[in-house]
Amino acid sequence: MRTRNDWITRAETGADIPAVREIILAAFETPLEAGLVDALRTDPSWIDGLSIVSAGEDGKPVGHALLTRCHIGDTPALCLAPVAVLPEHQHNGAGSAAIRAALATAEDMGERYVTVLGHPAYYPRFGFGRASAHGIGLTIDVPDEAMMAMSLDETHPLPSGTVRYAAPFGI
Repeated sequence: MRTRNDWITRAETGADIPAVREIILAAFETPLEAGLVDALRTDPSWIDGLSIVSAGEDGKPVGHALLTRCHIGDTPALCLAPVAVLPEHQHNGAGSAAIRAALATAEDMGERYVTVLGHPAYYPRFGFGRASAHGIGLTIDVPDEAMMAMSLDETHPLPSGTVRYAAPFGI
């Protein structure tokens, strides 16, 4: 899949794991997110095909987006986290390309709902809206505008309930 900025997006392969780790380490101030992804790789919440990289013409990954299983109440959903881009490629569409590809792949797999805890000015461009408007919450205190959710299929409205993340998230 190609995007408007000519990013190539694809599912991560085993050969990409070291590059993905480096992307995450470079994009965040601490190694916590890289450790989270390592832990998620061995967790039942991991779904093959939903760890997406964005790469340039040379095929080298520069961006990454991950969707793993979570639940809204008892309803299966996905959690978008983390999203990371090498600093020298940030603000060039690599992260957006990975997110769009991850969401499209999830929809193609029959997934219906996605949650994200993130920047409220960034994620609405992908279709995310305030989760609380749908009766979706967390067991921890976060800014209301930062907890967002979306339905991948407009014929299935978002369920209400408390988001339960995979164990490695520690929430």
